[in-house]
Amino acid sequence: MIFHLLPLDDWRRDPDQPYAPASLATDGFIHCSPDEPVTLAIANAFYRDTARPLLALLIDEESLKARLVWQQAEKAPPGVADDTRFPHVYGPLNRDAVTEIREVEWDATGAAVALGDAEI
Repeated sequence: MIFHLLPLDDWRRDPDQPYAPASLATDGFIHCSPDEPVTLAIANAFYRDTARPLLALLIDEESLKARLVWQQAEKAPPGVADDTRFPHVYGPLNRDAVTEIREVEWDATGAAVALGDAEI
């Protein structure tokens, strides 16, 4: 299982089409995380000011139609070990590969602390 963060509005856009975030056009792939702790670290590093609710898609790697490549970041984000490899999806995400949707929970300081049940 791999994880991808996105605002609810992004997930709801074009629901009958494969999901294709801006990073697919700009970076050539969809950024994903290998597990929940890294996903929360990414939320804290890059998504504190993103529209909420912030969702985490849980994606079954075996169900992906696009190519999946595990790569090490040039520089690990804060809170992530330097040797962490990140899953990158090189193509649109077929929605049937998403097995679960969770919502990022935030504490009083604005830090992402857990992935809870999503109400979408």
